[in-house]
Amino acid sequence: MAPEETADAARLLWSFERRFLAARALRSFPWQSLEEKLRDSSGSELLLDILQKTVHHPLCMRHPPPVKYARSFLSELIRKHEAVHTEPLDELYEALAKVLTAEESTRCHRSYLLPSGDAVTLAESLAIISHGTTGLVTWNAALYLAEWALEHPAAFAHRTVLELGSGAGLTGLAICKTCRPRAFVFSDCHSLVLEQLRGNILLNGFSLEPSVSTPSEPPGHDTPQAESPRVTVARLDWDVVTVPQLAALQPDIVIAADVLYCPETLLSLVGVLQKLSACRKDQRAPDAYVAFTVRNPETYQLFITELDQAGILWEVVPGHDQKLFPYEECSEMTILKLTL
Repeated sequence: MAPEETADAARLLWSFERRFLAARALRSFPWQSLEEKLRDSSGSELLLDILQKTVHHPLCMRHPPPVKYARSFLSELIRKHEAVHTEPLDELYEALAKVLTAEESTRCHRSYLLPSGDAVTLAESLAIISHGTTGLVTWNAALYLAEWALEHPAAFAHRTVLELGSGAGLTGLAICKTCRPRAFVFSDCHSLVLEQLRGNILLNGFSLEPSVSTPSEPPGHDTPQAESPRVTVARLDWDVVTVPQLAALQPDIVIAADVLYCPETLLSLVGVLQKLSACRKDQRAPDAYVAFTVRNPETYQLFITELDQAGILWEVVPGHDQKLFPYEECSEMTILKLTL
């Protein structure tokens, strides 16, 4: 195979791998490019490579995607192969037969590959809205903010990070694995979200502090020898949390992703940001980064208006270059840097 063809095949494999591991919509896969490659004599070898990068990937073997998803994916692969080749590829049918006997579940796993070669693996709900919350799945702005963080690790290195509305935990786990924070405080308010969040933190190899209210040492304590950040989970209700409670967390930087989905939540967010600005009177208040998908321009404008009225300075963060994670590119996403 010529060098250019080898590079094309590698890009195709990479695209299939990251989309399948993250269980993205099948329509987002580069099926047309695959069809063109399958017309070559090496088409069967390419399909076997795709199997190894998807269904047979070590991450999928340990933490499988939804059964229905894997079944649909393999069925599509078989259709593409049969459209070009007359001889069946036994490995494809064997993989499909194994999936057909697997049990369905209301939960699934998604994995997101990091530039370091590591990955963030999350257990998530199959439903976008489940048990009255949207926090059991990963939203696009969390991926977008994680990409920005990986491009700007110095913003988090050796600092204590507080994440508001952590949800499934993607952004925070990516930062913990690559940006070397001193400590990271995940937070949310829904009990099922917190339960899933704790499980995802442990799933990715981090230990949890027993309590954020009584830590063994202050979160800001400098421990440069530590390989991993100190990780804690806090239950934070933005409407009732107090300034002293926030001050006890001692955050140097605050982040939030996809938390501007309705006016009520938006107002609560501005309220907790005001409390954060008051919790470090003797020191500089933390900077905050809020990432969101612009679904409704009126909601965006309301957020800006409320920030201005609260005296919180803001600026739009320039878009970043690297596209590490698969998500809907048509979505307009923005990150605001807030000076509390």
